[in-house]
Amino acid sequence: MTAEEYLLDRFGPLMSMAQVASLLDRSPDGFRVAMYSDSELSRKLKPTVVRVGRRVYFRTLQVNQVLSLDAPALRA
Repeated sequence: MTAEEYLLDRFGPLMSMAQVASLLDRSPDGFRVAMYSDSELSRKLKPTVVRVGRRVYFRTLQVNQVLSLDAPALRA
């Protein structure tokens, strides 16, 4: 099972802030602060944001690409 398949199966097409925070092993509040600051993480993840009313979601497939979760392991 690829990371893409796993994420889609676990979270569906959209991920909430809390779900992305848990994926990154961060607290939801810490992740929220990181997203509203100018950091490397926020610059990578902001293009994946979808707003539905006041709620903020992230496109699961784009999160997978941004975080390079399916990248092959480097061989030594």
